[in-house]
Amino acid sequence: MDFSWLSDPFYQEYLIEGLINTLWLLLVSAIAGLTLAVGMAMARIRGPRPLAWTATAVTSVIRGTPLLVQLFFFYYGVGRLLEGIPGIQDSIFWGLLRDPFFYATLTFTLSVGAYSGEILRGALLSVPPGEREAGRAFGLNPFQVFWRLWLPRAVQLCLPTLTGEMILLLKSIPLVSTIAMMDLLQAANIIRDETFLTYEPLLLIAAVYLLLTIVLTLCLRQVEHHFPGVQPVRRAWRPFGQPRRV
Repeated sequence: MDFSWLSDPFYQEYLIEGLINTLWLLLVSAIAGLTLAVGMAMARIRGPRPLAWTATAVTSVIRGTPLLVQLFFFYYGVGRLLEGIPGIQDSIFWGLLRDPFFYATLTFTLSVGAYSGEILRGALLSVPPGEREAGRAFGLNPFQVFWRLWLPRAVQLCLPTLTGEMILLLKSIPLVSTIAMMDLLQAANIIRDETFLTYEPLLLIAAVYLLLTIVLTLCLRQVEHHFPGVQPVRRAWRPFGQPRRV
C-alpha cells in the first residue's frame, strides 16, 4: 500500500474541497428536504384535492425512479434546456443555474422530501386525535396545535426512521461525481488517474465515509434521546448471570 501521495498539497486540496462539498450537500439537502417533507405530508393529509394529487404524483415519481436518473434529468436535461432560453445566460441567475451543486441539491432535496414525507405522513396519521383535541381544549388555534403538538409528536414517533434516511442521504452523495462535481469520490478518481493507484484512494474515501456515518449516527442518536417528550432509557445494573425480572 502506497499512501505517500497524501503528503502532496495538490491532492490534499482536492480532498478538502471534496469533503467540504459533501458536508454542504448533506446539510442543505437535509434541511430543505425535511422542510419539503412536512409540506408534502400535510398536502396529502389536509390539502385540497388538486394539491394532494400533485403531492402524490410527485412522491410516486421520485420514489419510483432511480436517484441517478433524476440527477441526470435535472443536470443534463433541465440544465441544458435552460441554456437554450434566450437571455438566460445573461441573467443574474445563470451563475446558479449552471452550477452542478444547485442540481445536486435540488435532486437530493426532492428525494428526501418524497421519502421522508411519506414517513412523516404515516407518523402524523398515527398521532391519536385526542391529543389534538386536548390542544384545542386549551385554546390553541389550528396552527399552534400543528406546530406545538401534532408535528412534534409525529416526529418523535418516526425519528429513528428519519435518522436512517439521513444516513442514506450521506451515502447517496457520491453520485454527484457523475455530473463533474467535486466530492470525495471525484477527488479519489482524480488521484487514481494521476497516480495510477487503484485501491489506496478508494480505501481512504471509504474510511472517510465510514467515519462520517459514525459521527452522523451518534449526533442523530443524541437528537433522538433528547427530543422533547422522549424519556431516557435507564437500565438497572444487575450481576452477570442474574435473570431479568419480568
